[in-house]
Amino acid sequence: MQFLALIHADEGAWESMSDDERQAVYQRYMDFGRREGVVGGAELQSTGTATTVQVRNGDRLVTDGPYAEVKEALGGYYILESDSIDEACQLAAGIPAAERGAVEVRPVYVREES
Repeated sequence: MQFLALIHADEGAWESMSDDERQAVYQRYMDFGRREGVVGGAELQSTGTATTVQVRNGDRLVTDGPYAEVKEALGGYYILESDSIDEACQLAAGIPAAERGAVEVRPVYVREES
């Protein structure tokens, strides 16, 4: 079963780290990405690069910036392969952001074929 681990972290805390501190954290993310059960993942660029698209009454509305202004922004994700939500959460606890931010774990929806 696959799960999506959404990484939420404080962008300001990340940006305030020294280059050496960021490199050390990047290494931890790279090491996590090699663990058994990690299918893939990616880091997202900062919320300052986001564009939000909405359609209202047939009109497309495009605005600069993220959908919601929050302290802890979506910073990346991993796709995890586990037998249960409990195993996925145990694996997600190894993501560095879980120590300072939060990691939301959700099952990937699988459509039943009829």
